[in-house]
Order: sequence, then structure tokens, then C-alpha cells
Amino acid sequence: MTHHPTIDAATALASLWRHAGLPEAALPHASLTGSDPVLPSSFRVASAAQASIGAAALAAAEVGHLRGAARQQVSVNALDAVLECGTHFRIDGRTPDAWDPLSGLYRCGGEAAPEWVRIHANFTHHRDGALRLLGLPPGPVTGRAAVEAALAGWSAEGFETAAAEAGLAVAALRSFDPWDHHPQALALAGTPVISFEKIGEAPTARWPALPHGSAPLNGLRVLDLTRILAGPVAGRALAAYGAEVMLVNSPRLPNIEAIADTSRGKLSALLDLRQPAGTKALRALLQDAHVFIQGYRPGALAALGFDAETLASQRPGIVCVSLSAYGTRGPWAGRRGFDSLVQTATGFNDAEARAAHAAGPRALPCQIIDYASGYLMAFGALAALLRQAREGGSWQVRVSLARTGLWLRELGRVENGFGVTRPSFEDRLVETASGFGRLAALPHPARFAAMPAHWARPSVPPGTHPPAWPGFER
Repeated sequence: MTHHPTIDAATALASLWRHAGLPEAALPHASLTGSDPVLPSSFRVASAAQASIGAAALAAAEVGHLRGAARQQVSVNALDAVLECGTHFRIDGRTPDAWDPLSGLYRCGGEAAPEWVRIHANFTHHRDGALRLLGLPPGPVTGRAAVEAALAGWSAEGFETAAAEAGLAVAALRSFDPWDHHPQALALAGTPVISFEKIGEAPTARWPALPHGSAPLNGLRVLDLTRILAGPVAGRALAAYGAEVMLVNSPRLPNIEAIADTSRGKLSALLDLRQPAGTKALRALLQDAHVFIQGYRPGALAALGFDAETLASQRPGIVCVSLSAYGTRGPWAGRRGFDSLVQTATGFNDAEARAAHAAGPRALPCQIIDYASGYLMAFGALAALLRQAREGGSWQVRVSLARTGLWLRELGRVENGFGVTRPSFEDRLVETASGFGRLAALPHPARFAAMPAHWARPSVPPGTHPPAWPGFER
């Protein structure tokens, strides 16, 4: 493995903090203990987890300081950080399946020139769409062997392109060098891991003093229009720091079982934004919201009238946080993507295999791109609020999975990273009641000296709550 300069977690956190223009005096109050490797990987997954989680937690504490509280120490341990990124939870003693049987990597292109593609089939419409594209019967009766046989007649990039044109979730395996010369990688080059943009004028917000003993984000209202993992993790983190977070789901779209874990601390409402009543209800919620987080493909909410500029005109001072798979510019800007697909398309599966001397592609040991992106979104939201309190304006914050992946690369590699064994998480699970059953999950990984992070609400299924802020009437 080629030697690369490495960046430790504390340095990475400081770089994020300074990029966001936040007070230098806060940085000594962050303590990141432990170091890579914690999970078997050639990448600095613990450093990425610590830096992103630590940045979000420190920004929450800084909001508390803005509201009159003394600055408090915030600490994140490397082991706690990487376990957080493993999606460890149970419902009524059952561990849900993380993947559909057809999800995963497949050989294609025939024996003469074998290539690899990854199919993401966790949603039924994505699974059945991929099967139809391959000329196979849709539904659970079609197995992996049939998919492997059908892919023998495709090139990896040919199937990737055809799947993208059909709105499906597929990625061809690449190494870093071809990806770095890909038009989409070139579109991302030079962009920051988090982008901040003032998108409208508004007076500075005057935050009320914190009630004694309150969490730092007490009174902050967040609309969470995100799905799957990265975005929901952002909303869950803000809820752990005291924000009132409302998850807004569409009744038309399916969910995965991880929603039981990522909905901790949130209100949960259903709105159909393709219906006038749904858009009216969301606009009413917006008037009393401080942060609007969304994780739909670039342009999807804009087509429904909820682009950041429109939101800023209707609710001056709003902070809009957007997540995309591959960024908002370039030929792949509109593509669907998930952590696993970004790993495959952008070179990580190949790089891990080479470092481990594995026979085939190897995934990262956790969904670090999703989780780091989620915590970077939470950090970006709070950093923009702090900027708003100082400079005024409405703000747009952007994060993309592919750019977070590049940030992980920028942290450097770990020599002999595969020499560690996976740590156990069993003794760390905390069981609570939820709307999904008895939920056993990990506590929040950041430790606050003055006020422990916690979730005041149990996770509940979509539609449990009406689309209205508690205690507000309009």
C-alpha cells in the first residue's frame, strides 16, 4: 500500500471548524481519545467518525454558549465513534436483515474480462427494476444465480448506465485512478466537504437564554425530510442535543427497518407533497422551523416548490441543509446513490481489497460514508445557525456522499489496519420502549461535561404525530 500523509481526528475536526468560520476559542473544549485502527480497514474510519461526531457535538455546545451557558468539554472516544457507525440495534430481540438477498456485488462481462457491479435491492421497486432490466422475473423468487448468469452478457459500466437511465441503484466497480478522472469526480474536485452559502437576507436571530439545566438546542425546531441513513442520522443527532425534530415521510415511499433506530427523539408525521393539503401543511410547519434538512435527489423537492431559495423567501433566516449522492454539479448530479454504491463507484471496494490482499472487492467495515455525512450535516446546520446569529441571512448547506468519501481518503491510510478484530457492541446496547417494539440500541457517542446527550422521545412509526409543532397554533 502506498504511504500517504495522515490527518488525525483532532486536526480534521479543527479543519472543519475553521472552514465553517466558528470561534477558535471553542476548539480546546473538544477531546478525541483513541486512534485508528479500531475496525479492520486500511482507511481512517475511526478518525472520520470522531471528527464528524465531535464537530457536531462541539457546535451544539457552542450554540448553548451563544445562549449564555459556559463552554463545556465535549469528548468522543474512537471505539464509541466507530460502533455508532455500525447500525447496531434490535427490535424485540430480533436483529433486522440489513440487506435484501439480491443486494451486493456481482461479476459481469464474462470470463474473458471479468468486471464487477453492485446492485442495491433493499427497496422492492429497485430490486424488481434491476430484474426487469436483466430480463428476469421480478419478485423474491429470482435468486442470485440467475442474476449472475444474466450479468455475464453485460459490461459493468454498460449495466450501470442502463440502470441509471431507468432510475435504479447500481454502481460499477472502479479503482481510485479511473474514478479520479471520471467527469463526476472532476466536478467534485475543489469543492469543500461542506459548503456554506448565504442565499437571502434576514436579520440576525436572537436566541433566548437557555433555561437552567436545558440541552443546548432546547427550542430549536428542525424539519427532517430525509430517508434511509445519512440524513436521518443528522436529525437524530440534533434531537439528542435537545432540538425538536419532526421527521416528515411520504405515504407513497417505503422505509427500511433502520427507521426504528434513526427516529429516536423525533416527532414523525406523514405528508403527501404531491397533494395541495400536504404542501400547505409543510409550509405552515416551515414558518416556525429554524432548520430544513432534506435528502432527496437534487431537484426533486424544487419541482414541488421547496427549493432552498423559495424556502428562504417564505421563512427568512432559515437554514437549509441538502444531502446528495454525487454532488449537485456534473453528469451524475441527479443519480440515486447510497453509501455502498458510492464505495463501489469511487474506488473504496477496490482499494480495501488491494490492501487486504483479498481475492475480490471488499467493502469498508461500516457505513462510514453515510454516518460521517449525517454528522457533517448536523454540524453544518449548527454552524450555519451560529453564522446566522452573527451575520444574519438565510443559509444553504450542502453535503454529498461522494465528497465525504473523498474527505475520508484525504485523512490518509492505515498501515496494517487489518490486524485488529471487530470489537463487540453487545454490552453497550440500551433497551427502551418504542413504537416499533422493545428497541435495543447504542447511546449517543458524544459525551458532554455539563449535559448528557439523550433522546426525550421514543422512536415511533411514520404518521404517529400530526403535522404540527407541539404547543404551536396558527
